[in-house]
Amino acid sequence: MPRSSSRHVNINKENKTHAKIEEPTSRITRAKAQALGTSGGIFPSSKPTFKPDHKHVLRMNSKRGASDENKASVTATSGIQHKRRAVLKDVTNICENSHRNYGSFAKIQTRKQASSSPPKKIAKVSSDVCADNLHVEEDVKEKLAEELSKIRMGEPQEVTENTSECGKADRNHPTHVSEKPFGLQGHQMREENNLCEELQSNGPSIVNIDSNLEDPQVCSLYAPDIYNNIRVTELDQRPSTTYMEKLQQDITPNMRGILIDWLVEVSQPAIVSEEYKLVPDTLYLTVNLIDRFLSQNHIPKQRLQLLGVTCMLIASKYEEIIAPRLEEFCFITDNTYTREEVLKMESQVLNFLHFQLSVPTTKSFLRRFIQAAQASHKVSCLELEFLANYLAELTLLEYSFLRFRPSLVAASAVFLAKWTLNQSEHPWNSTLEHYTSYKASELKCTVLALEDLQLNTDGCSLNAIREKYRQEKFKCVATMTPTERVLSVFSR
Repeated sequence: MPRSSSRHVNINKENKTHAKIEEPTSRITRAKAQALGTSGGIFPSSKPTFKPDHKHVLRMNSKRGASDENKASVTATSGIQHKRRAVLKDVTNICENSHRNYGSFAKIQTRKQASSSPPKKIAKVSSDVCADNLHVEEDVKEKLAEELSKIRMGEPQEVTENTSECGKADRNHPTHVSEKPFGLQGHQMREENNLCEELQSNGPSIVNIDSNLEDPQVCSLYAPDIYNNIRVTELDQRPSTTYMEKLQQDITPNMRGILIDWLVEVSQPAIVSEEYKLVPDTLYLTVNLIDRFLSQNHIPKQRLQLLGVTCMLIASKYEEIIAPRLEEFCFITDNTYTREEVLKMESQVLNFLHFQLSVPTTKSFLRRFIQAAQASHKVSCLELEFLANYLAELTLLEYSFLRFRPSLVAASAVFLAKWTLNQSEHPWNSTLEHYTSYKASELKCTVLALEDLQLNTDGCSLNAIREKYRQEKFKCVATMTPTERVLSVFSR
C-alpha cells in the first residue's frame, strides 16, 4: 500500500477516535450549544447528532414503554447513555411547570437546530408526556379513592365525611363528626336524659332532684339505683315487732325508751368530748342493733345498759370517721361495766348479727325525702330539715313504731313537717309521691301516730330529744306545733 494511502487511513481512524472522545457526556446548556455552533465543533447546527424525541421519551415518559426501535438504539449506544439515563430518569416537576419547562426546552432546541422539524417533535412529545402523566395522576387518584372507600366501610357510622364526585374526601368542607358524647361525660348525659324522660312520663309537675351532676357528694348518677336497692333491703333484717311480749321478761317498752333517751343524751358534746361528737347515723344504727339483738336474745334488765353502750360502740366504729375509744364508753356508764365486759358483749352481738351492719335506717331515707321536699324551694328551708329530723328521732323512743318501715316513717316525718310549717296548702305533691313511692293516703296512719308524739299527748317524760331540738342552732323546731290537726288534710 502507498504510504500516502496508509497515512490517509490513519488520519481517518484518528478523526473517528477523536470524534468518539469528544462526544459530550453531559447535558447541553444554551450557552454551550451556542458556543459549539459558532466554533464549528463536532455538533454543527445543520445536522443534529441525536434525536430529541427518543431521548426525551426515555427520560420523561415513565408510564409508556419505549418502542422497539428506541430500545434497539439505546442498546446500541455506549455506557455513557446508561449513565445519562440513570441521572435524568427521575423528573418530578413535569406537571407543575410543564409549560415553562417545555417552552424553554423548545427555545434551546430551536437555537441549536436550524430546521423546523425538531421543535414540532418536541412539542408533540411534550404534550404526550403531559397527557400521560395526567393519566397516571388520575389512576393514582382512583386508587386512592378506592382505598378511602374501604377504610370508610370499616369505620363506625358516627363519623361521616362529605365526599366529592370522584369519591375523595372534600377538603374544602370540614368533616362532620356525630355529636354523641363519649366517656364518663357521655354516660352522665345519658343517665340524665333517661331520668328526664322518666320524669316527663310520670307528669310535667315532677321536679328532677338529681340534675346536679357536679357535686360528687350528692351522687346524682347513682342515687336512684341506691334508693331503689335500699327500699328492697329494708324489708330484710328487720327487728321483731313483738319481741317484748314473746321473748323479753325483765325489760319493758318503757325501759327501752329510757335506754335510748340516755344514749341520745350521752351522744351530745356535753357528755362525750367535743372531739367525739357522734353523727345522727350512729344513733339510728345503735337503736337498730339493740332491737335486732333483743328480738332473739333474752337480756336481764341489769345488762340492758351494757347492751346499749356496746351497740353504740359498734355503730360508732361503722359510722364515725374517728370513733370514741372503748374507755370513753366505760366512762359514760360511770364505770359500771369493765372494759372486758364491753368487749365480751361486743363479740356476742357481732357474732349473732353475722357482722351484717349495713342496714337502711330512717335517716337513710330522710335525706332523700327532704331533698325532694326542698325541690320547690329556691332556697333550702332549714326549719323543714330540722323539724323532719326532730320528728324522726322521736320515733326512736317508741317501741310501737317498729311496725312501720323506715321509709314510711321518713316520708311521714316530711309530711308532718311541711304541714306544721304551712297549713295553707297540701303538704304532699307529685314530686314527693314520685321519690317516696307513697301516696298521701298511705301515710295517714303513720302521720297521725307521729303527730301524737309531736304533741306529746301521752305525757312522756323522756326529754333528751326535745331538749336537743329546742336549741337555737336547730331553729327551736321542738317548740313548733301546727294550729290545725293534720287529720283535716286527709278529709279533703
